[in-house]
Amino acid sequence: MNRFKVYKKLFSDPWAVISSLYIFFLIFVAVFAYQIAPDNSTNANQMHLSIHSKSIGFKTKMVVVNNRKTFKKKGSFFSGESNVSSEIPINDYMFEDGYVKIQPYGYPKNYFEYLDNKLVTALNFESDYLKEKFFPLGTDMYGRDLLSRLIIGTRISLSIGFIAVFISLIIGVILGGLGGYFGGNIDKFIVWLINVFWSIPTLLMVIAITLALGRGFWQVFIAVGLTMWVEVARIVRGQILSLKEKTFVQSAKVLGFSNFRILFYHILPLIVPPLIVTCAANFASAILIESGLSFLGIGAQPPIPSWGGMVRDHFKYLLLGKPYLTILPGFTIMSLVLAFMTLGNSLRDALDVKN
Repeated sequence: MNRFKVYKKLFSDPWAVISSLYIFFLIFVAVFAYQIAPDNSTNANQMHLSIHSKSIGFKTKMVVVNNRKTFKKKGSFFSGESNVSSEIPINDYMFEDGYVKIQPYGYPKNYFEYLDNKLVTALNFESDYLKEKFFPLGTDMYGRDLLSRLIIGTRISLSIGFIAVFISLIIGVILGGLGGYFGGNIDKFIVWLINVFWSIPTLLMVIAITLALGRGFWQVFIAVGLTMWVEVARIVRGQILSLKEKTFVQSAKVLGFSNFRILFYHILPLIVPPLIVTCAANFASAILIESGLSFLGIGAQPPIPSWGGMVRDHFKYLLLGKPYLTILPGFTIMSLVLAFMTLGNSLRDALDVKN
């Protein structure tokens, strides 16, 4: 199909345009997460237990114990700041004999204590050490900025999608290509392998692989990728079976082209459209699987922010009057999966893929 016609048909669908813009927006957010997030500490893990589970729009005074002028911080574009200033939420403060006394957040109104830092005096306290901090979406159960955790959690969901799709493409294209092109015992073995993997529930297999590799960030990526190649292999095999008897393939064999060249340079480019549609669906499935694993506690491990882990941590708040702590990460999972599924359906129609 003409490439211009594909683009025209795809972008004539408003839902495809909205989904594409939303996905690109989240990719931008993921890349510049630590530059966008209000809390740019590593994993947005700046805890303030005294202000846990605060509502949307919460703000309070903060005493920054280690000021930027006196405390050297090590920052990274991709990992955030490893050394951050210690922050103390306060209700009020007062000066006494040149020293600073603070009332920590949540303490009685008549309780004040001296700030244990010799560098802080009444002269420089308000200008260098006092600030007001705003939490647009409130705080989580550990007093961390919820918006920052959601922003940085975008990286986990998009990363799992890209890596899982990449792994599934490599394995699926190789196995499906070999089985469909060469046939015989090779094809029988690959079909048997596909059936075996297909007969095992995906989540159960991912859990088994994750436990075998160990719980962790990269282990989850590999485990999800190793379970998603089956659909790719099935589509590649089916497409090659229908194409390998075509005249152009027979002509290539007569001309003496190698099997490798025929398969990878003449046949595989023709099955890219159905692979694109499959990758979009697999991307959405990978996000759901990772979220499920994190909800079960065997996905990305704390303090790494994961949308599924955030749903798990705040699940009890559905009944405690603060359902948004669970609904917000749940909505981000739903919206991203819906965007990829909608884009996949639009791509299928635009590319005129026949299942």
